Amino acid sequence: MPKRLSTAPPRFTMSPTGRDDLDEEAELSDAWVAGRAMKADGTARGGGEATPGPAEPAPGPGEALHDAGPAPDLPVEAPGSGQVRPLVAASWRRSARAHVSPDGAARVELDEDELADFRDGHPLAAAMPVIRELMAAYATDGEHLLAVCDAAGRMLWVEGHPATLRKARGMNFVAGARWSEAAAGTNAPGTALAVDRPVQVVAAEHFRHPVRAWTCAAAPVHDPHSGRVLGAVDITGGRRLAHPHSLGFVQAVARAAESQLALLGPAPGAGRASLAALGRDEASLSLGGRRVRLSRRHSEILVLLAHRPEGVGGGELLTLLYEDESVTPVTLRAELSRLRALLGPDVLRSRPYRLAGGVDADFAAVDRRLASGAVAAAAGEYAGPLLPASLAPGVVRLRERLAGRLRAALVDRGDPGLLADWAYSSWGEDDLVVWRALCAAVPAARLPPVRARLDSLEAELSAGATVLQRPGPHTRR
Repeated sequence: MPKRLSTAPPRFTMSPTGRDDLDEEAELSDAWVAGRAMKADGTARGGGEATPGPAEPAPGPGEALHDAGPAPDLPVEAPGSGQVRPLVAASWRRSARAHVSPDGAARVELDEDELADFRDGHPLAAAMPVIRELMAAYATDGEHLLAVCDAAGRMLWVEGHPATLRKARGMNFVAGARWSEAAAGTNAPGTALAVDRPVQVVAAEHFRHPVRAWTCAAAPVHDPHSGRVLGAVDITGGRRLAHPHSLGFVQAVARAAESQLALLGPAPGAGRASLAALGRDEASLSLGGRRVRLSRRHSEILVLLAHRPEGVGGGELLTLLYEDESVTPVTLRAELSRLRALLGPDVLRSRPYRLAGGVDADFAAVDRRLASGAVAAAAGEYAGPLLPASLAPGVVRLRERLAGRLRAALVDRGDPGLLADWAYSSWGEDDLVVWRALCAAVPAARLPPVRARLDSLEAELSAGATVLQRPGPHTRR
């Protein structure tokens, strides 16, 4: 059930690790309840470790909505109904933990030349004609904006009614600005990317105060071949958009964009399989127009064979897959037999074991980007560690090598936006080296929350705290 608005302040505590935790039992009345548990500089109130204490009194429902005006009638869980949707409450908490300032503004990260390069090379550029065909007239006639961002929340296109465009510049809702949830708080495109589903954010549901006069609806757009998130399509405007139809509309546009990408031609490497293994424990294989979700062991086998297109002998493959030296070749042959039955005899060949026709793997694409010096593109395609739960020796080496190369390239580049992508990700949130690099690179105006997080990590390290994290190069050193 959604939580009722309340004037009672939620309980806020600092955990022993220094991370802020809003009591899950607390009743939230406003995004600022989450934000007010932080000082203005982004550090936790109270200053010390494990110092529980109440936040400042939360505003009441009327105050929470004071600048958004009366909320329109919505059928379910509207902000004006005295309820906070669970999706919004969870987003507020994530925004507070990311030290998003409720009074801040989105930062513009791409200048005109960089923006042009990003647009030209981005897969969604091919879908823009159909997006404009479906949305442009609606946006202009309704005094709204259509926006399309990449998977990191960077706005690539923001178009629509001229007067609305001018107003949007006041909160940096412009092409080149980052509107990911970790950077800009609760907003439709950023939160849609965070939860990978369509999202509507109405008025006071936004985390940041300057955005509360706006309403937006967004849906993620996926690569039709690999399923990877490419970005999001968004409609932004005034309270007239606060209707369920807006969410359905933008979801339909996202599906149309995906269909357009599928119709434009086959995936890169026509006739080849496509393997997605970054950021997931079980890989997904697109093959002959069908998508196959693989078991963990089959995922490891395909990753290793994709990395070695020339083929791998049975004995070597056994050592790459199994930590336990007592595992026999019979066990491996049984796994390969099951995999061949799943994929077909014409896909998995033997003597040596190899994939017929080759495979386009997402981790190999990131590696190629790094080799060519395209660090930003590599970071954009990196969806997370390679099969993060795998303990197969060969996969562990590939995972550490790829993540280590990308991490080193980001630190060497010193781009605050790219470093922030890594630092605020699930795999980089405890990466001391990257947080130090981000602290050195970030502009002074955005330094306090970064400095606070770095101080917390260094305090843990000096105290000898043990932080659990996945094996790999992400371990602090």
